[in-house]
Amino acid sequence: MSAEENFNKLELNLPPAPKPLGVYKPCLIDGKYLYLSGHGTVKDDGTLIMGRIGQEMDMEQGKLAARQVGLAMLSTIRANLGSLNKVKRVIKVLGMVNCVPEFEKHPYVINGCSELFAAVWGEENGIGVRSAVGFGSLPDNIPVEVEAVFELH
Repeated sequence: MSAEENFNKLELNLPPAPKPLGVYKPCLIDGKYLYLSGHGTVKDDGTLIMGRIGQEMDMEQGKLAARQVGLAMLSTIRANLGSLNKVKRVIKVLGMVNCVPEFEKHPYVINGCSELFAAVWGEENGIGVRSAVGFGSLPDNIPVEVEAVFELH
């Protein structure tokens, strides 16, 4: 099945594609690669999920927030390329977790995004290399920010 068919099967909604909050492009195509800038936790109504993991949010809420970031990224892909089917595979994901210093389960939180990508593009093409790291803060106190690189068809 195609990425679009896989996404439709998940019965999830895409939030509006986020607009840049600074001087940058949300995405950039270079040859056969698509680079996505860091995306935040944009909800369907355009507002943000906010909070720090280990303080206002627990690990499970963080994982759901990371999935929401993945949905925002899919929205940017669709808005700029027209279809998720134009992406061949995920190359690299960098997940940043806004958390208390004692928190150590960053990879678990970022799995929320990675599992979404695997469901959309399949395990062979939806899982790339990845880093998941903790930060003392993120913009607007969002719990998760993710940037990624994709290969295009």
